[in-house]
Amino acid sequence: MKIIYVHGLDSSANSMKGLLLEAYCAEHYPDIEVVRPDLNLPPAEVFELLCELANEQEDKGKTTLLMGSSLGGYFTTLVSNHTGCPAALLNPSTQPHISLQRFLTGQSKDIDSDTVIYQSTGGWQITPTHLTWFADHRLAEVDHPEQVLAWIKAGDELLDATIATDFYREQGVQVILQEGGDHRMTDFAELLPTLLPKALNLLM
Repeated sequence: MKIIYVHGLDSSANSMKGLLLEAYCAEHYPDIEVVRPDLNLPPAEVFELLCELANEQEDKGKTTLLMGSSLGGYFTTLVSNHTGCPAALLNPSTQPHISLQRFLTGQSKDIDSDTVIYQSTGGWQITPTHLTWFADHRLAEVDHPEQVLAWIKAGDELLDATIATDFYREQGVQVILQEGGDHRMTDFAELLPTLLPKALNLLM
């Protein structure tokens, strides 16, 4: 069994939650391998890579779960729709074509489509072309809601928790809305004993 951990915008393969997940599985679920790809790439390449990883595991007869945080939750939903792979979402972004517009603040209206408007801490150089990709790949529906779980913190200071909660509930996805908390889920280690079994139930 494998879990593919999909990190968020200003993160990397060595994200805090990814490392905590790997360590927890090593201790409590030694039969689960945690895969932590570095996704500081243009969105089209991220989507293609994740689809390849998900399909590769299924082709080998290995059960696979996607787990995505923030922007990684957006990609995880897209890939789940495309591959049918079960997905657990952590404070997922649902409207990156809107939320990432913040990087255009102060930019010229005539900005070139390949101009770098933000560089993530992992090195992804975001351009207006990438924002267009997100606009062309908006989350309109969840194709396999019974295979998706969204864990959302009401205290998320970066993304509006109501937007994600409403979207996924309208799609028939199981949503756990937890009071308080923050966007990075700094209590992730304490959540894992409850969250992971629920996520693994998606594979049943």
